Amino acid sequence: MASTEASETTPTRGYSATRDQLTKRLRRIEGQVRGVQSMVEEDRYCIDVLTQISAIQAALDKVALGLLDQHAHHCVMGAQEGPARDEKTDELMSAVGRLMRRG
Repeated sequence: MASTEASETTPTRGYSATRDQLTKRLRRIEGQVRGVQSMVEEDRYCIDVLTQISAIQAALDKVALGLLDQHAHHCVMGAQEGPARDEKTDELMSAVGRLMRRG
């Protein structure tokens, strides 16, 4: 019975259904970052290092856009109309703003 209570109080995240895929992608990005670290330690050509950094940023952007999409569909659209949905929309737009200012 305690597990029923825990499942009722534990919030479901928008990315819960794709958590395994998301984790796999983030691990791949982690490996890319370690690869860049090795490139720097090996004193590799600057442009090659920058190319890999650009690839990592693109991969992270793809993860972020996926999370934003899932948040919009699950958390914002799933919220009751009114203050709760307005708050979730404001959170979403703040997150978009932070991602856009990254450069």
